[in-house]
Amino acid sequence: MAFCKFSIDMMANNTTAVDNIFINNYLPYADSTAVKVYLYGLYKCQDSNAPDNTLQHFSKELHLSEEEVEKAFTYWQEQGLVQVLNVIPFEVRFLPLSDVINNTKKYNKAKYANFNVQAQEILGGRMITPNEYREYYDIIERLHMEKEGLLLTLDYCVKAKGDNVGYNYITTVAKSWVSQGLTTGQQIKDKILEIDTLNSGMGELVKSLGIKRPFTLDEYELYKKWVVLQGFEEEVVKFVAKKMKGKSNAFVFEAMDKQLDRYFAQKLFSLDEIKTFEEEKTATNQIARTITKNMGLYYENIEPVVDGYVFPWLNMGFGENMLNEISSYCFKSNVRTLDGMDKVLQKFHKLGILTENALHEYFADVLSVDKKIKQILENIGLSRNVNQYDRDKYKIWKEVWGVPDDVIEYACTLAVGKEQPLQYLASILSSFHDKNIRTLEDAKNSFEIVSVKAEKKSNFSTGRNYTKQEMNALFQSIDEIEV
Repeated sequence: MAFCKFSIDMMANNTTAVDNIFINNYLPYADSTAVKVYLYGLYKCQDSNAPDNTLQHFSKELHLSEEEVEKAFTYWQEQGLVQVLNVIPFEVRFLPLSDVINNTKKYNKAKYANFNVQAQEILGGRMITPNEYREYYDIIERLHMEKEGLLLTLDYCVKAKGDNVGYNYITTVAKSWVSQGLTTGQQIKDKILEIDTLNSGMGELVKSLGIKRPFTLDEYELYKKWVVLQGFEEEVVKFVAKKMKGKSNAFVFEAMDKQLDRYFAQKLFSLDEIKTFEEEKTATNQIARTITKNMGLYYENIEPVVDGYVFPWLNMGFGENMLNEISSYCFKSNVRTLDGMDKVLQKFHKLGILTENALHEYFADVLSVDKKIKQILENIGLSRNVNQYDRDKYKIWKEVWGVPDDVIEYACTLAVGKEQPLQYLASILSSFHDKNIRTLEDAKNSFEIVSVKAEKKSNFSTGRNYTKQEMNALFQSIDEIEV
């Protein structure tokens, strides 16, 4: 019996140290069962004399068969992290990870005989050293890259850098591909094919741009973004390159990237779509220039107006004539920004007013209502333009309260001569509404009761006068529409 040892409670509340070498170099490449067994084994190593430190207990606690536990430890022995001392009874010794990482692990040379021959044939410019071989074995066993995959990686690196390429470059490429989940021969073959295709296309692109220097890594990454991530065909990239030819070599790729980003944002991918877009672009630019001119605005670069406003408006269903007309109305109604015009169009879009005819019908309705309001103002002795306050009041009387025209006309006769006739009129109609009065006869009968209330004054702003009365009436009316 041990002289000193932790109690069961102390063991349960203690911590188990896991070396970062394991986390960085082994955990990402091992399956979940193997990781579970290794970590639980570390935990049990803290009290190796415990009666439950047995294969049977491992199996029970981890809900694994004894064969699965033995297989996991065999795997870790192959990685050099443990040593299986006995099979019956099963006994394992955990080894220092620093020794493993420093390449003290022994590899079965016979296992890699064919691999060694093939690797040396590929790397014909120099001899492969024992340390280099151990690096390759480590990639195969610890990172689980297939031998075929590593041989393909060697071949790729030799073709890229020559047959004297250093093994640090080779292992860096191999580990990078493993980190991308590329470990089988087929996966790496596909990756190399993709790279060869990109390199070929990139070389042609650089040549078509008239660039005589090798392309940079940043330029290659942009090219990869266009054809792999964004999905543009080679012919589209060449089409854009042709348009950019003549620009400074320092900025041509940046200019291409901005142009292709625009196509991507507009969901234009095929060459036919893009050519059609470019053909229509001249007309669209002219629409943008006409709109900004109508509104008294100037843009040296019209593209932000096209992308941010004109295209969305056209996609909403507004035509060129409609946009021209609205921009002119906006200017005359003191709406002098594109954001302001956008709000106007959003309101018309909600109402389904997309064409000039629909717009004129809407304006005719608004002017018809303004004409009625104007008559009410004249009936109570006011001679001024209709403003938004008047429209809001009239809308409440007619659409919310449902006051008949003859009742409004009667109330006007009562408001004539008052100090603030419009407020007096509003007060009378409010009283009629409160008493649910809906007929002229009831209104006349109740006048004596509500006359005192009608004398009360309320705050009122007469609003501003406009030189173009109808125009401003139309545009003030749309302020009540919620987008």
